[in-house]
Amino acid sequence: MRLEFWGAVRTTTGSMHLFETDGKKILLDCGLFQGRRAEARERNLTFPFDPSSIHSLVLSHAHIDHCGNIPNIVKEGFRGSIYCTAATEELCSALLLDSAYIQEKDVEYLNKKLARSGKPLLEPLYTTEDAERSLHYFQDIHYHRSLNLLKHLRCTFMDAGHILGSSIVVLDIEEHGRSKRLVFTGDLGQRHLPILKDPERPQNVDYLVIESTYGNRLHDPIEKVEERLQAIVTRVYERRGKIIIPAFSVGRTQEIVYILAQLWARKAMPRIPVFVDSPLSVNVTEIFRHHPECYDREMREQLLAGRDPMGFELVTYIRDVEKSKWLNTFKEPCIIISASGMCEAGRILHHLKNNIENPRNLVLIVGFQAKHTLGRRLVEGRPKVKIFGEPYQLKAEVEVMDAFSAHADANDLMEFVQALNEQKRLKRVFVVHGEEEQSQALGERIRQELGVQVEVPVRGQSFTLD
Repeated sequence: MRLEFWGAVRTTTGSMHLFETDGKKILLDCGLFQGRRAEARERNLTFPFDPSSIHSLVLSHAHIDHCGNIPNIVKEGFRGSIYCTAATEELCSALLLDSAYIQEKDVEYLNKKLARSGKPLLEPLYTTEDAERSLHYFQDIHYHRSLNLLKHLRCTFMDAGHILGSSIVVLDIEEHGRSKRLVFTGDLGQRHLPILKDPERPQNVDYLVIESTYGNRLHDPIEKVEERLQAIVTRVYERRGKIIIPAFSVGRTQEIVYILAQLWARKAMPRIPVFVDSPLSVNVTEIFRHHPECYDREMREQLLAGRDPMGFELVTYIRDVEKSKWLNTFKEPCIIISASGMCEAGRILHHLKNNIENPRNLVLIVGFQAKHTLGRRLVEGRPKVKIFGEPYQLKAEVEVMDAFSAHADANDLMEFVQALNEQKRLKRVFVVHGEEEQSQALGERIRQELGVQVEVPVRGQSFTLD
């Protein structure tokens, strides 16, 4: 058995890990690498292996940094099955088509400027047709229902509590009369978040591949989220500004709307319009309603009582492009929630360019921002940022709320590893999906506290599993 790491190692984007056993190759995730434009384009278009050699692809969840490059791997020759949960499959059907559409539209917008200056034109990473073709290879598996990927390899999904349908991938291998268990966390959720169940914990684990997005950081207590959000909304409303929230369409948008609905129900916030301006977010919110098997008890009880936390009276969901453009002429205080979550593409770019030069406004960052993304530059408070290649002064206030994060923090991650090590079977831990300082910190903590062998791989590194 071998593991090779080709993405989301010492960084947080482009998740892609290759597991080989019995001469067959299984790919764990196929995410889009995000960052500097030229590097990202090269990484996403060029695979470090022959895509046609991959037997099957096991997908942990439907965030773009885990699934977003699937259309390209299919375009380059992959013809195996893509296994995931039913919710993940449905989300991908919306997300991949939306990703392709956004790429086509962004390239169209940029090419108008390039043509005027006589520069070479760009092409999208993949087209809507490519995305549609890739959807034919998806097959869904319910949580806790095992599937034989190979004669001696069984796959089971457990709930990761990160986003709707997110999975911990459990691979059971029979080799030379011995059973071995490899677990890949995908992205782990933090406990006690609204809407979704808490992450589950597998047992009898021999090898662990674990994310480390917040490997050396702690979140603010989730209990303080409503109080802080209430203060932000009230402050910006009183100065007659707008709140611009870049949010991932899958998970984060629904959580924010849910908490705003709770505040409004308690009369704890002013009557301020809330616009969810993302066709994908609108589609995803409908998909959420299709999958009550993923809900926690509180969410189920609200729905049974006839309340819709994602459709309260102040919220308007926008699909239409003209209505989206109209928002930039809207002069009253409002909340605009739009994608993408790292401000790399989509309608959020138009809202930022129209609003960040007004000091009455506030940009609320509610998710992790990878290096070299526009979202990261906003968090860093750069005085000037580029949007669609043009410079803009950052005069709007910027607030960061890590407590919204759908990722487990350092203590949650450590408790997860400790629970998996209770049977004392854990032989080796591979720390991935984190910036280098976060991955190294989590790795060192595991070594010191549990005495388990830990690896923090670099891109292209491979390991033999005994």
